[in-house]
Amino acid sequence: MERFSEYRVMWIMVFFDLPTETKKERKEHALFRKNLMRDGFTMFQFSIYIRHCASKENMQVHIRRIKKIIPDKGKVGIIGITDKQFGEMEIFIGKKESKPESQGLQLELF
Repeated sequence: MERFSEYRVMWIMVFFDLPTETKKERKEHALFRKNLMRDGFTMFQFSIYIRHCASKENMQVHIRRIKKIIPDKGKVGIIGITDKQFGEMEIFIGKKESKPESQGLQLELF
């Protein structure tokens, strides 16, 4: 089935370095993280969040949402990768290799 090709299914990775020196900056940092999680992102590592998307078009919808909530200060990076690329990622905990946590396929009703 072409629809669920590992080259069509996408992942969004958002990585950020936001200032947290003042109370206002800490609040903006927390709000940015909270909004990412509301949009279906999960923490991959500190300041790195990922989200599974059924297609490139769906990925673009979420990227537009992220761009609307980027705080005034700090650095935010956004990258989209295919499911195939995500599956080839090598992860190590200490010296021990670990497999990436897989997200279940999202159900599409139409």
